Amino acid sequence: MFTKILIANRGEITCRVIVTARRMGIKTVAVYSDADAGALHVQMADEAVRIGPPAVAESYLNGTAIIDAALKTGAQAIHPGYGFLSENPEFVEAVEKAGLVFIGPPPDAIRAMGLKDFAKARMESAGVPVVPGYHGPVQDADFLAEQARKIGYPVLIKARAGGGGKGMRLVEKPDDFASALESAQREGTKSFGDAAVLVEKYVASPRHIEMQIFADNAGHVVHLFERDCSLQRRHQKVIEEAPAPGMTQEMRHVMGEAAIEAARAIGYRGAGTIEFIADSSRGLRPDGFWFMEMNTRLQVEHPVSEAITGLDFVELQLRVAAGEPLPFTQQDLSITGHAFEARLYAEDPATGFLPATGKLDHLKFPEAAKFEQASLRIDSGVRAGDTITPWYDPMIAKVIVHGQDREDALHKLADALTSVEIAGTVTNLTFLAALSRHDGFRRGQIDTGLIGRDLTQLLEQPPAPAFGAVVAAMMFGEMFDSPTGRDPFDLTKGFRLWGPAELHVTLNSVNGREAVDLMINGAMVETADGATYRITKNGDDITIDENGYRQRLRAVRIDEAVHLFIDGHVFSWTRPDALTRIDETHVGSDTVAAPMPGLVAKLFVSRGQAVSKGDALLVLEAMKMEHALSAPRDGVVQEINVAAGQQVAHGDTLIALETDHG
Repeated sequence: MFTKILIANRGEITCRVIVTARRMGIKTVAVYSDADAGALHVQMADEAVRIGPPAVAESYLNGTAIIDAALKTGAQAIHPGYGFLSENPEFVEAVEKAGLVFIGPPPDAIRAMGLKDFAKARMESAGVPVVPGYHGPVQDADFLAEQARKIGYPVLIKARAGGGGKGMRLVEKPDDFASALESAQREGTKSFGDAAVLVEKYVASPRHIEMQIFADNAGHVVHLFERDCSLQRRHQKVIEEAPAPGMTQEMRHVMGEAAIEAARAIGYRGAGTIEFIADSSRGLRPDGFWFMEMNTRLQVEHPVSEAITGLDFVELQLRVAAGEPLPFTQQDLSITGHAFEARLYAEDPATGFLPATGKLDHLKFPEAAKFEQASLRIDSGVRAGDTITPWYDPMIAKVIVHGQDREDALHKLADALTSVEIAGTVTNLTFLAALSRHDGFRRGQIDTGLIGRDLTQLLEQPPAPAFGAVVAAMMFGEMFDSPTGRDPFDLTKGFRLWGPAELHVTLNSVNGREAVDLMINGAMVETADGATYRITKNGDDITIDENGYRQRLRAVRIDEAVHLFIDGHVFSWTRPDALTRIDETHVGSDTVAAPMPGLVAKLFVSRGQAVSKGDALLVLEAMKMEHALSAPRDGVVQEINVAAGQQVAHGDTLIALETDHG
């Protein structure tokens, strides 16, 4: 077994590998960019080596620097995690040439599955069912459009080197094919350096079901059952579960054998995942699933499979890479209970899930295991005070639950999500909590279109409670602070001998600016409109009693902001700085501003051009994803402040329309 390994990654997955390696007595080396110098994974590792500036091309994709770090620190092997260089066969060859062990599959196996068109041809020859489509080398736009017509709409255009939903476009009618093809090719080039695509039939009621496989050096291959990853937005997974709802023993056997055959066909070794698309229109059937692709690495969602099998997949990776055989056969494996994983991201569901940035001013998880199996497990590579930057994936944490059955696990998931507290950046937490309570999802009636169909319902936000501004005002007024001396008149800040104390505070919230006027007598608080509350505070726990109805919540003050956490929702108030003029201007109907830092990938308009509301004006690329920004109203383009290829900051005015005097 290895005595020291280097982990060629960052964040949550690096922390995950460190925990298992430490338990096995293996020393770890982390690598980091300048943006990650103070990151959690750097702190957790036994050693850490700087490999470059923040840009991934100069740091986490710098294979030479990573290999040099391994050699200089005496590491014997490199674990790639997922993403970055984990599926780069040239990097694997360089690792092996340097005399190091790559903790993953051989380079030829990665190449065999790295290009979707070649992989599907290989799977067809191995007898694995493949989705109907064009997987050939010809990339002429007119030829591909003709192939789409023959396949029949709707079709999916997919970057052949793609993954994570990048370079993928759904096309429902011929008129949209050319623009979708161009967009997919552009994103494929940006993300993978390969513009080639394939075109496939789009399954109307698709379920995304994948099989976890493991193979050792002796050619023994097993599957560790399936995961259902059908809950997706923009072709990216949101919540995964294992086992798949509605899965029959017959279909599990057939799909598992297909996955094993796929791995054997390419001489696979280590952990991998065979992804299938299943037609759920008539229930899961052995003849109703097709191979999509293989991920030749450990998956983000591997903890749900660990939960139902009781195995540590990172330990298995390390043992297989060290030459040990798999310690079990297929007959030794069984499923226990049910598990879910929810991906908690810094992103804004209300704006098309745009990635968000910002400092995690407050981050509190419920009591849970970290990186190890338990009924509640939370894997995270960030801490309170860390900053989510535009340089890397904006994942905050993975919330994993394991229950005795699906219903039990769902209850645990909903409870865990409503107990998480985050402030300082926009997140998908409320969206995830709503999804965990969705009727169709709870009944197991899921497909990849569920989120899109019910997005409006899932994005519904409750109004801020009336008492929220009262609590915020009292916290700003320090009415809950404990006395520091022995003077009896300090014992209760709100107490007055001849009458209640008065508190006048001006606050800003999502509802705008409001003046809060309170009369306070100890714990009793009366507002200007006559509402009366009894409010007590113990640490961050607040109890509100309004006419005998008692409610508990948590609240924190961070600098000039107060955040209230109620049932998975966060409501925030800030206090304006009296010495600073408040800028009342905002992006309105005349301008289009950058919703986040990014790169202008393409401009669709020119100065003086007439546009209609909803017309695409430009494409902004951020974190290797493309985001189309549209005209807020009918009008004429007056100013264009950017050019294709230009980097922009959050809030920059990109395009202005002529002022509407109508």
